[in-house]
Amino acid sequence: QVQLTESGGGLVQTGGSLRLSCTYSGRTYDRIHIAWFRQTPGKEREFVAIVFWTDNRTYNPDFAKGRFTISKDGANVFLQMNHLYPNDTAVYYCAATKSFTITASDFDYWGQGTQVTVSS
Repeated sequence: QVQLTESGGGLVQTGGSLRLSCTYSGRTYDRIHIAWFRQTPGKEREFVAIVFWTDNRTYNPDFAKGRFTISKDGANVFLQMNHLYPNDTAVYYCAATKSFTITASDFDYWGQGTQVTVSS
């Protein structure tokens, strides 16, 4: 079992920044990949960023490149979000998997989510 807890969400104006944190623990906590996803009502969870435990390599989809940066420090994973827009408003989730994947359904463990709201 892996437990994940997110924090750092909130309300920010367009163009602003937020830093999300995810603290994880569990029996195999040092051999899992950690990713961030986001979800808005009525839509599927969208991949935002991932850090791979094997070499700490990171990956973002195109919409996040240059704005969202994932980093890891021990059992804490951070998502630095800059230049935020109203369409970045969502619940952001931290998730863990042992598989080499960015597909939400392949992630075995999820946090409770943290709300990010970007006002116009």
